Amino acid sequence: MTEEAYMLNSICIMRLSALGDVTHVIPVVKSLQAKVPGIEITWVTGKLEAKLVGDLPGVEFITFDKKAGYKGYTALRRAMRGRHFDALLHMQVSLRANLATALIPATIKIGYDRARSKDLHGLFINQRIAAKPEQHVRDCLASFLEPLGLPSAPPEWHIPLQDADYTLARQHLAQDRMNLIVSPCASHKLRNWSSQRYAALADYAVATHAANVILVGSPAEFEKNICREIEELMEEEAVNICGQDTLKQLTALLESADLLVSPDTGPAHIANAMGTDVLGLYAASNPERSGPYNSLAWCVDRYPDALQTFTGKTVSQARWGAKAEFEGAMDMISVDDATDMLDRWVARHAMAAH
Repeated sequence: MTEEAYMLNSICIMRLSALGDVTHVIPVVKSLQAKVPGIEITWVTGKLEAKLVGDLPGVEFITFDKKAGYKGYTALRRAMRGRHFDALLHMQVSLRANLATALIPATIKIGYDRARSKDLHGLFINQRIAAKPEQHVRDCLASFLEPLGLPSAPPEWHIPLQDADYTLARQHLAQDRMNLIVSPCASHKLRNWSSQRYAALADYAVATHAANVILVGSPAEFEKNICREIEELMEEEAVNICGQDTLKQLTALLESADLLVSPDTGPAHIANAMGTDVLGLYAASNPERSGPYNSLAWCVDRYPDALQTFTGKTVSQARWGAKAEFEGAMDMISVDDATDMLDRWVARHAMAAH
């Protein structure tokens, strides 16, 4: 640890969204608290994201309402009045976040390297993280500590839960068989697998592995409709609690389950943070960059095929992080791809149990 790190008394983190990325900031917080005892940490984040991480111990949270327009910036300016931080970790490159960062007074303002900057990001920072090609998002965010003379944050998570958060899990998890959670919906619809294929995978999990299948999702009508479709298309029985859980209840459910099936979406990273394996379905995005960090081996990866088919580029030729969000991309993942991966996961855990 350098002398510069010892001089840190207060630090502000700017990361508003999304849920998955916010989970990757938790190791940074934990590492800061371990390496610089007594440091005062303030985290500016979104309203939804605060519902997941807003009770992290030793952290002051300031919520920034992204939909409030000018009023959101006014509220942030008011919250920052009379304050000054030793350092700001500017972990979001959107124009909205850049403008919000201008309202946060700090001596050191650390942002992304030039290759990962956009929306005038460089105008709002005075130091940059090192440029590291082909880096997972978690590792990128972990490296924000390095300009402060601290080591990159190790992949260690903690999301606080209360006993009441486990109520839903106790109601729906089986005690005598595998519990498989299916979270079928990403925020971007072109990252979603078809309802028919989810239903076929769920039927296979029940018939072959006696799984207790639970469908989850947000209260959004689109997500509730998808979960209803899957349930109706299934020949076997599933528990559909889409829209009925809070973020904390979902987190407790994922912690207590055996496996999550999900595309590139927030619950995949929440499950990862809680130590639960994820069978990821990836074609529209690269799991090596944004997949569930500890479950990359359990991801069905058709991203190289989708990228080649729809853009004519290989992964090495394309910009790191380039999406393959095209109609039909996720259809490149077959039901057999997913059931084969499920069989591999079950076999591996059966071996580990003996």
